[in-house]
Amino acid sequence: MDTFKKLKHFYWPYRKYFFLSLFSLIFVTAITVVYPIVLQITIDEVVRNGNYSWIPYISTAFILLMIVKGITTFFHQYLGEFFGINSVYVVREELYEKLQVLSFKYYDNAKTGDLMSRLTSDVEMFRFFLSFGFSELIRITLLILFSLSVMFYYSVPLALVTMAAMPFLTIVVFQFDKRVHPAFRGIRKSFGRLNTRVQENISGMNTVKSLSREDFEIGRFSNSSDNYRQNYLQTSEIWAKFMPLMEFIGNVCAVALLAYGGYLVMDNQLELGALVAFFNLVWYILGPLMNLGFVVNQFSQAKASGERLLEILEANEDIVEKETAVDKPIDGHVTFKDVTFTYIEDDDKALKDVSFDAPPGKVIGLIGPTGAGKTSITQLITRFYEPDEGEVLVDGRPVDDYKLKTLRSNIGFVLQEPFLFSTTIRENIAYGVPDATDEQIIDAAKRAQAHDFIMEMPKGYDTMLGERGMGLSGGQKQRISIARAICVNPSILVLDDATSAVDMETEFKIQKALKEVMKGRTTFIIAHRISSLKHADEILVLEQGEIVERGTHDYLLSNQGPYQRIYDIQYQDRETIMEAAK
Repeated sequence: MDTFKKLKHFYWPYRKYFFLSLFSLIFVTAITVVYPIVLQITIDEVVRNGNYSWIPYISTAFILLMIVKGITTFFHQYLGEFFGINSVYVVREELYEKLQVLSFKYYDNAKTGDLMSRLTSDVEMFRFFLSFGFSELIRITLLILFSLSVMFYYSVPLALVTMAAMPFLTIVVFQFDKRVHPAFRGIRKSFGRLNTRVQENISGMNTVKSLSREDFEIGRFSNSSDNYRQNYLQTSEIWAKFMPLMEFIGNVCAVALLAYGGYLVMDNQLELGALVAFFNLVWYILGPLMNLGFVVNQFSQAKASGERLLEILEANEDIVEKETAVDKPIDGHVTFKDVTFTYIEDDDKALKDVSFDAPPGKVIGLIGPTGAGKTSITQLITRFYEPDEGEVLVDGRPVDDYKLKTLRSNIGFVLQEPFLFSTTIRENIAYGVPDATDEQIIDAAKRAQAHDFIMEMPKGYDTMLGERGMGLSGGQKQRISIARAICVNPSILVLDDATSAVDMETEFKIQKALKEVMKGRTTFIIAHRISSLKHADEILVLEQGEIVERGTHDYLLSNQGPYQRIYDIQYQDRETIMEAAK
């Protein structure tokens, strides 16, 4: 029960609904046990003794019991559902909140489909047990206790014979739980992997089709689906082995009951009606005991799901806000002091002893081959990751001295791969400033050279975008992403290859607009094209996590170093193409 104890604070606040449901369940169970008693009275008193005048009273009492049972069943089921639904509502909310605060390091290893599976099917499995599993376990316990009480009232020896089967059934049930729980955990894991496979395939459908890899993807999906099938078959095999055994023990008990009970009736030690009632009552015990397998089934699934939920809820938060963190205006002075950083422990260093100073309003260009550490620098400024050594300062303070919201709301990001939400263009631009006015939104779009193409769309700024900006070209998505960053009015602006998806003419227009936007802001431009960096106040050339050159465009060209080689490669290729065109 450790899993349920750890999750207790989610469902315990709603315990009153559970106990009200339980109170109703006691009435339902008690009335259920009355049925065999009514049957016994009907056989012994009405049929055998001829007290036919009792029939109207017995019938009326039986109907009243049915009505009471119907009402109490309604309250039991409704309140049980209310308890489960409200509990997992809180679980789902906290899971989602936890996912918002987990660092990039967590998402580097997480699979989207698996996370979706945990927030949907695992939460629902846990809810189902809270709503029905707990109460079913209590119903079984109450039904057995009530039935045994009546059976001992009728005949102690016969009741003892009946109880002889219970230890065997209990042992079988516990063995069943021991085998089935690991199997269900395997099912939940394989289902998460299956979800991941589907999610990745749909997200990357353009790549799949462009490379004609449909058959390969079908094969990968088939493997994941087969793994899920095999896990389910393993569980079904366990179920198929244990259920007949439980049923056999129950039937042996029923045969023993009829044999010994028949003897007691013939010996006038037991009334016939009592034996009939006894036979019904024994199935009120054996039936729930065998049904305990289904409850164990639900319990095992809920436990496996709960463990998966706890893996998220108890995940280590690498980026923690200090209690003394400040909330104050940021001018945008960024300083790196001997910063070393690795994404994965014992892996190659992404940054090695990086130091530089970027005063407010300066434009810093970052260039170098893929994996040189350009993006790593900007991700440390925003505290998406923590450095292993050294300090990252903003306005002379370590970045961890600021409240995360304060720090990040002062940094505008335009990522290499723009992400747009499935909502209107207006809401996408104003995503970082929900209360932005139309004037602010339009101004940001104009500065990003996006206003003209937006106005050409059927509903202008109110045009709904498809998933991930479906319906827009790469350049259009990039310009809306730039407008979103401008709308935030940040002190620090990060352009991570922001113009890589636009043509040369559009790039020129955006660069012209951004010159005005960058005034008074510390700007980091990550680019592979030197044309995007020419105007930078300082350019940092990185190779394998180290700054190998720094300076202005003209200085670096005259230095005859790595920057010169990049320049020659880009511009010689252009000259070669122009010559070929002639």
